[in-house]
Amino acid sequence: MEKMPITKAGFEKLKKELDQIKRVLIPENIRAIEEARGHGDISENAEYQYAKERQSFLHGRLQEVENCLATSQIVELNGVTGDRVVFGATVSFADVDTGDTTRYQLVGPYESDVSNNRLSVTSPIGKALIGKNVGDVVRVKTPGGVREVEIIDIAVEDPAEP
Repeated sequence: MEKMPITKAGFEKLKKELDQIKRVLIPENIRAIEEARGHGDISENAEYQYAKERQSFLHGRLQEVENCLATSQIVELNGVTGDRVVFGATVSFADVDTGDTTRYQLVGPYESDVSNNRLSVTSPIGKALIGKNVGDVVRVKTPGGVREVEIIDIAVEDPAEP
């Protein structure tokens, strides 16, 4: 089984989500199913149908989070410097053609969130940036075509906050 890199903060966030599902969401859903059953004929009971669908979703998410935790390997960010792009570093780069700049922290696939500037090291851009230095121009094959980006800054963020 292949291990996926994750920050300690990302791992803790997954553990909290698992706990929330087990201790709060599933018990609430069980109560909702019981309450909906009490309303009579379950074949035409929308509340019951919704609660059963929610139950299926929650159990699927539970298995997904448990799998993520089982296949995660925490990568300590202590000692990460801004010398080159590594897991956990925050990289600013500019598109060579447009000059548009972008800033992402490189994290594992389980904690990537592009809308919060957290990019997976397994993504095409993440893979291309790893090991590079400030000033390097990197060719990245993306779904939209080949892009060239220049690394303009490498920073080390506080690893305590995801």
